[in-house]
Amino acid sequence: MGIVADKIRELKEKEAKIKEMGGPKAVEKQHQRGKLTARERLDKFFDPGTFKELDIFVKHRGTLFGLDKMEIPADGVVTGYGLVNGRKVFAFSQDFTARAGTLGEMHAKKICKVMDLALKVGAPLVGFNDSGGARIQEGVDALSGYGQVFYRNAIASGVIPQISAIMGPCAGGAVYSPAMTDFVFMVKKTSYMFITGPDVIKSVLGEIITQEELGGANAHASKSGVAHFACENDEDAIEQIKVLLSFLPNNNVDDPPVSPTNDDPNRICPELDSIIPDNPLGSYDIKDVITSIVDDGFFFEVHKDYAQNIVVGFARLNGRPIGIIANQPLVLAGCLDINSSDKATRFIRFCDSFNIPLLTIADVPGYLPGSEQEWGGIIRHGAKLLWCYSEATVPKVTLITRKDYGGSYLAMCSKDLGADIALAWPTAEIAVMGAEGAANIIHRREIAAAEDPEAKRKEKIEEYRKLLYNPYIAASRGYIDGVIVPSESRVRLIDAFETLATKREMLPPKKHGNIPM
Repeated sequence: MGIVADKIRELKEKEAKIKEMGGPKAVEKQHQRGKLTARERLDKFFDPGTFKELDIFVKHRGTLFGLDKMEIPADGVVTGYGLVNGRKVFAFSQDFTARAGTLGEMHAKKICKVMDLALKVGAPLVGFNDSGGARIQEGVDALSGYGQVFYRNAIASGVIPQISAIMGPCAGGAVYSPAMTDFVFMVKKTSYMFITGPDVIKSVLGEIITQEELGGANAHASKSGVAHFACENDEDAIEQIKVLLSFLPNNNVDDPPVSPTNDDPNRICPELDSIIPDNPLGSYDIKDVITSIVDDGFFFEVHKDYAQNIVVGFARLNGRPIGIIANQPLVLAGCLDINSSDKATRFIRFCDSFNIPLLTIADVPGYLPGSEQEWGGIIRHGAKLLWCYSEATVPKVTLITRKDYGGSYLAMCSKDLGADIALAWPTAEIAVMGAEGAANIIHRREIAAAEDPEAKRKEKIEEYRKLLYNPYIAASRGYIDGVIVPSESRVRLIDAFETLATKREMLPPKKHGNIPM
């Protein structure tokens, strides 16, 4: 009995020593930077008492540049699994207090092991990234470690949700793994992502820029689109990840979790009957439409600060999670452009991968014109939107509120691109193009020959509006399944998604398509 007690005491002492991480001074320095430690992050993320750590005793095998004399607790990363709001989740958390959380051979093996387990079990994976990058003393072994992680990111994509939280520096090759995951959370003022840092940029290009300007949370959330969420602090990021997980299934064969709601599925939304401005050039906030319709007015927006002419995010209808894609009339009149096409495409493909039904709300005058867009590849980027809607097999419901013109009518999930149910408000305007452009083309000669060309042009514009600026022609051809009273939108959309809940659709067998990247 004494020997067993000694062994248990020895085990507890070894664990306690490792859990001190880089020591009190390093931990205090982490806190002074406004950051939680790797273990504190996991404690706040998982339900109390449920986290089970893996590989706590793993040690590096490096021998060069003094590594053989260097102890790195848990080799700079904490890995394991537990419950988040009662559901199984796997995670790794890099420890900046232990040699700056640098990634070496065994550090990477720990991450790969927990990724493999998550894939086998079919549970989400969350990575808390806070690392100085590759452990240069380990050379190619560190590079190999990154490669093994990247490979698993690709293989797991579309099978289990992968979420990255950037909670410190993330530079060079380290940025690629988060970019390969489904969602990236960054923390303002304490997290950075860049391929080459400010010092290298200054020496090569002579450009002077700060870390925050180059790769901070706001830069990536608003400019590059690399970050989906810019959070106030570590705690805020952790809470938002939990909210995101509440909408997601565990894997690609599970259905999204249904949450009970007290919001009446038969609730009428009278404010929607007057939300469309009388002036055809007037704008309104599409988020007001969304929050009016969805359960409890709660919309979890994704990529809020990026390509704001389109809005994407998660909500629930009668307790069932849905993904929403909607044009935003307040920004660029809701036009589609390169960035908004990419933003919507990635979101749609995620939802389709994980069986989350799609609601598309269309109010779009067209694609954004201009040489910058054309030379930037708007054709290629815009085609992605056509592609992903066509490829998606989840239930797809489209609601047209106002303008829906030309190619953008198709791109916002028309019946031809696979919408299962397409509804329109009486204010919907479905046409090949705007009335001004159409009248100028159709009646060019008549306008030119008129005594008062401007008066004739206005007459023909109004004629075009009266003939085509309504949903009834499209409805008469079967392109619209129903014209509905706006205030009844919640009721009709809930009914549509309930009807489609058992939808089953299979694509032709193939290795994969060749999306126009």
